Amino acid sequence: MSESKLPGWKELPLGCAVLEPMSARHNLTGSWRSERPVWDKSQCVKCGVCQMYCPEACIHEDAEGYFEADLDYCKGCGICSRECWTQCITMKQEEV
Repeated sequence: MSESKLPGWKELPLGCAVLEPMSARHNLTGSWRSERPVWDKSQCVKCGVCQMYCPEACIHEDAEGYFEADLDYCKGCGICSRECWTQCITMKQEEV
């Protein structure tokens, strides 16, 4: 869809207007983050709970079966850390 044919905000129906499916993958949104998740692999049991609860779907399994966040898309919400029942994920302050 070309830019000139996109509807203006007044023409959009109420609610969410996603004009292109999966378009968020084109935008690197990790710079919004003030904290980042850090995994302690010695405590991780590779259960995948962090991946299931991530609202951005940016947590992926590595070659060894551990999980890590794609920091290009992680917004630092901390849900992965709160839901991790082994407490192997801590949120660390971003350094500027």
